[in-house]
Amino acid sequence: MKSHTKVVVIGGGVVGCSVLYHLTKFGWTDVVLLERSELTSGSTWHAAGGMHTINGDPNVAKLQKYTVELYKEIQEYSGQDVGLHMTSGLMLAATPQRFDWLKSILAKGRYNGLEATLLTPKEAHDMMPLLDPDQFVGALYDPVEGHLDPYGTTHAYAKSAKKNGADIYLHTKVEDLVQREDGSWRVITNQGDIIAEHVVNCGGLWAREVGRMVGLELPVLAMEHMYLITEDMKEVTDFNAATGKELMHCVDFDGEIYLRQERHGMLMGTYEKACRPWSPLNTPWDFGHELLAEDIERITPELEVGFRHFPAFNNAGIKKIINGPFTFSPDGNPLVGPVRGMTNYWSACAVMAGFSQGGGVGLALANWMIYGDPGFDVFAMDVSRYGDFATLCYTNAKVRENYQRRFSIRYPNEELPAGRPLMTTPIYDKLKAAGGVFGASYGLEQALWFAPKGEEDKFSWRRSNDFDVVGAEAKAVRDSLGLMETSGFAKYTVKGPGAEAWLDRLLTCRIPAIGRMTLAPMLKHDGKLIGDFTLAKLGEGDFLLIGSGIAESYHMRWFEDQLPKDGSVVLTALGLSLLGLSVAGPNARKLLQKLTHHDLSDEAFPFMQIRRMDIGMAPAIVGRVSYTGDLGFELWMKPEYQNYLFDLLMEAGSEFDIKLFGLRALNALRLDKSYGSWSREFRPLYGPLEAGLGRFVALSKQADFIGKEAAAKEKVEGGTMRLKTFILSADDADVIGDEPIYHKGAVRGWVTSGGYAHASGVSVAIGYVPKEIADEVDGWSIELLGEMLPASLQPQALFDANGSRMRS
Repeated sequence: MKSHTKVVVIGGGVVGCSVLYHLTKFGWTDVVLLERSELTSGSTWHAAGGMHTINGDPNVAKLQKYTVELYKEIQEYSGQDVGLHMTSGLMLAATPQRFDWLKSILAKGRYNGLEATLLTPKEAHDMMPLLDPDQFVGALYDPVEGHLDPYGTTHAYAKSAKKNGADIYLHTKVEDLVQREDGSWRVITNQGDIIAEHVVNCGGLWAREVGRMVGLELPVLAMEHMYLITEDMKEVTDFNAATGKELMHCVDFDGEIYLRQERHGMLMGTYEKACRPWSPLNTPWDFGHELLAEDIERITPELEVGFRHFPAFNNAGIKKIINGPFTFSPDGNPLVGPVRGMTNYWSACAVMAGFSQGGGVGLALANWMIYGDPGFDVFAMDVSRYGDFATLCYTNAKVRENYQRRFSIRYPNEELPAGRPLMTTPIYDKLKAAGGVFGASYGLEQALWFAPKGEEDKFSWRRSNDFDVVGAEAKAVRDSLGLMETSGFAKYTVKGPGAEAWLDRLLTCRIPAIGRMTLAPMLKHDGKLIGDFTLAKLGEGDFLLIGSGIAESYHMRWFEDQLPKDGSVVLTALGLSLLGLSVAGPNARKLLQKLTHHDLSDEAFPFMQIRRMDIGMAPAIVGRVSYTGDLGFELWMKPEYQNYLFDLLMEAGSEFDIKLFGLRALNALRLDKSYGSWSREFRPLYGPLEAGLGRFVALSKQADFIGKEAAAKEKVEGGTMRLKTFILSADDADVIGDEPIYHKGAVRGWVTSGGYAHASGVSVAIGYVPKEIADEVDGWSIELLGEMLPASLQPQALFDANGSRMRS
């Protein structure tokens, strides 16, 4: 075994071999894969081997498309047959609600070039005669689906990597990982030590154990998963003989089953409600090429539905039942990328759909390691999307929920209950008593809307029972005064003698004067957006940075990578040690002025001013800014003062009919202003000019900020896209994001977010379109739930277009 190498990949499943191959493909050939047993010894060998390109997240769908297209390449390059069967597939809907969901999936795929088609039940039966058309209301046909041989595919990756110069050592168990003073890793194995610059955790079933070697508890859990294989079926052989084709894949979401042809029989698997975690605390190292005990009674309810929906199974004998463990993250997506706080420790695990996503994971991670960027927007798979809240017990609860609901509809307004409530603020009980309906974001409970007594969310693809209530909340802000909690934002302090210079290099904006705030985009080296913040200067060497709550760990990883080594900058993520309240509306100043001796007039405390001041008896940081686009103030306080300040504001605000409002009303209000948000409008796909943030990029400032050269080039060349707002002719539903935007009948762009702007009384969509047509007035339409709806370009904000209200 080699004593030194550039990269050690730990784990010889399909993901580990894909990572190894892609590293060599891009030029890193001094790489090693270590496998404790034989290749495919974990979850890979007993996988059903299905693959498809469709995914609810279009960015993940792109990587799945890449994965499927890769198989012919590695088969030809390696000479190893991957057993590729491109059969096409059907996604079936047994209810109108499910068919609405399929329509949304179809629309999302359009701007990715996915060639799916909606079918009637009869059309679906004609293509897949095993199904009973009377059990369904419609289907989605996808020509790019199929299955392959897990063993052959994994070995094709491995052989391709070895052909490029990689080394693979089998029966080499990693026993510990020790980081050396120079940042390299001593990988301790049962065959000796190997020194590596980088370590990649592709441990699969043992990913937790490989993480624990470096003090990391990854949010991953293995679940038992069963599928059955039938004896030969006459219906199958008759179809094969008549058509010369295999039966296609089917996913029956309402039956919670999937099926495909297996030789002359059928394979049927399920994600059952009575699910069972496997080895929830520790994965035994001696587990290998073995299966778990059959337990068909546990999946009987799902099989009964499957046999009803596919009657031919009632006459089929069962040849084999496969029960094996697969790993999942809390939301079902992989955990990919560099681990915050560690040097060159990378994660590529929890890839449950290994044969749909393994190639894309390998591509993204190899790009990341070699070029410093994944080359895609992979936040949905980024290991940094979880923070300290994702404990072992939380992970176990959410993984079980995700497994049970894998084929269930997730409605736009649906909040899942497992692992909640976990993190709450001091006023949580008061908000709940006021009717608060909560969602969890980055582990924190946040009020979405305030329901009348006895009401709760009714889940729907269309406008639901919250519609009028959210409208009243939004209109209360516009007409008089509203209060909401803002603790869910990420808050950071940046202090020290080097703080200003560091921020000047990190952010594109000009550093504000003491007592002032500014909007502050942050770019990667390629000039694409990696964050958007509000930067406040509280004093010399004393800054407060406010950003997206869901991106706290993601941004901290970036911040820490950029920190100077001399200790001149002290960066602190405040989390829930600093909480927030916001008051907004035309009476916001009158309310706050009642509670402080500080002069809050426009002359003394203008827009984007910030100051430490007492509100009542409580010390707070108060900024004159509001994401509602209205006159407003944000108050930041220590947790021990939040209850007091909440009561004080509500009591003093009764004079102005103060009303609590939640995140759904805030969304409606920011649509009035065409304000973008992180992870939707602002993400690493877009440059600041494209995203409408060009005015906050100070190319003339002396500091050579990260991405400056690329931003200057974008300004000259204009980029390719523009963020635009559209008014939609919608009746009973509104866009939520990822719907295609058409111009003169052709897909030209995509919706990033939207909803109903209650105060303006219109349905709004925000999205990107090519710059060449970005100012075209006519010819626009947007596809929503299978309907083509006329859309009109909105050239300016619906509310307070000149900003006079929030500045007065």
